[in-house]
Amino acid sequence: MKKTTLLFLVFSLILFIKPEEKMAAENLQATIDSMKKGAVLKLENNTYEGNIVIDKSLTLIGQKHTVIKGDGTGNVISVKAPHVKLKNLTVTHSSMNRNSSEEYAAIKVYTNGNTIEHITIRHSFHGIYLSKAYHNIVRYNDIKGMGKGEIAAQGNGLHVFYAKSNLLSHNRIEGTRDGMFFDYANDNKSYDNNISNTRYGLHYMYSDGNIFKRNTFTMNTGGAAVMNSNHLTLEDNQFIVNYGNQSFGLLLLQANDNHIENNTFYMNQRGLYIDQATRNLIKHNRIIQNQIGIELWASSNDQIFTLNQISDNTIPAVTIGGKGERNAWSRKGLGNDWGSSFPLTDLNQDGIGDFPITYYSSLHQLIEDQELTNLFLKSPAISIYEKINSSQNDDEVMFRDRHPLVPAKASHSVALWVVIGLLAAAFGIFIKERRKYALHLEGMEGKHKG
Repeated sequence: MKKTTLLFLVFSLILFIKPEEKMAAENLQATIDSMKKGAVLKLENNTYEGNIVIDKSLTLIGQKHTVIKGDGTGNVISVKAPHVKLKNLTVTHSSMNRNSSEEYAAIKVYTNGNTIEHITIRHSFHGIYLSKAYHNIVRYNDIKGMGKGEIAAQGNGLHVFYAKSNLLSHNRIEGTRDGMFFDYANDNKSYDNNISNTRYGLHYMYSDGNIFKRNTFTMNTGGAAVMNSNHLTLEDNQFIVNYGNQSFGLLLLQANDNHIENNTFYMNQRGLYIDQATRNLIKHNRIIQNQIGIELWASSNDQIFTLNQISDNTIPAVTIGGKGERNAWSRKGLGNDWGSSFPLTDLNQDGIGDFPITYYSSLHQLIEDQELTNLFLKSPAISIYEKINSSQNDDEVMFRDRHPLVPAKASHSVALWVVIGLLAAAFGIFIKERRKYALHLEGMEGKHKG
């Protein structure tokens, strides 16, 4: 009798409790529709069936294992009311249709003043899409795409379209087409985002007045591509190991009046790639161990390079397509630190070299004509090519820094060696003159004896 009772209870749990949990998950949209404006809905550790539309201001909070799974035909969550808060959810399975006029996403936001935080996104075309949406906060989200091999089949991690004055911070994006894509999106702020293994970590078009600080772009085909955009601030970002035949840390294409300061460009194919750009201030950056530190096309004018550390690059800087004479490599008497690439003297110890430095190279034409040249920049053949052209006077001026900075670690040692050199020269002159005097005395003595 007791065994029969126990079995009855077990079957009751299977037949009745499980269906109730599934039913609750399937009725998430109905639950949202029944809620009052401003209500808070706390979800269980269940998988809830999407797609859902939120058309009133409310808060949706999940737990560690709360999943909202779309049916693969549209947006998983569409936010069509302002002041919605989404938190602690995993969102998956938006439509992957690339041919629809509607670009689908795990979460698509059409309204203002929303907060989306601590969301995990998988298996979706776009991750989070802001469409004509202002003053939203998107932070601490983890968005993962299908990887570089599937770039063409997927969308972007964060897609910002005609969206203004949003805060995007502390998001982690990996393996999407582009990490963050901005299109006609002004006055947004992006802080502390980490983007890797995408096509472009940041792809940026026709968007002005945005601020990017403390973001990390690594292992992408291109770190950040800034195109047709003006008055941006890029500070304290890291562009690291963005590598490939045409890769770069930062591309400025038809981008004007931008402020680029305190960034690190490390081990990229090109640190900075600048084309058809004007009046950009490039200051206090660390451009280190790239194949080409700066590739500057002559179509770009009035750039200012000052107080940058440009060291240990295979080629420090190259000008392509002309002489690019309207760009300045120093400002207010302060040039750049070129590391050990150019020996400098600093006799008055003011931290500025006593003489300008000029860099000549013949590689500009080769890089312009042959795209694959970038793959062989560390080859001994490149050095031989440079020496042959140098002997034939085919080199051209790549840049001239009139006020180069003496490397901080090297300034005292350089000065010491200069002093030692001067003392050695003086001592040599003294010995030479003394020998002359001795010979003179011997000659006088010989005449006296004769």
